[in-house]
Amino acid sequence: MSRQIIKDNKYKPGDVVYAKVNPSLELKIRRYTERIYYCQVLDNPALKELVYYERELVEDPELLAKNSASMESGA
Repeated sequence: MSRQIIKDNKYKPGDVVYAKVNPSLELKIRRYTERIYYCQVLDNPALKELVYYERELVEDPELLAKNSASMESGA
């Protein structure tokens, strides 16, 4: 069985993103394989890679905070 190459990714290798669960941590996309992003911690590249799905990442942590606040207020 062959693996399909999927090119529908939102982020490219080298992009800086933030995880929704820890928006204070800057991550750099290292690679994207089979709908999974492999990320390095920008401040400490010696740490193990972190793995996320696209829905778990955001481009801007401030935008995430605004969206969370508006959802809590019911707006």
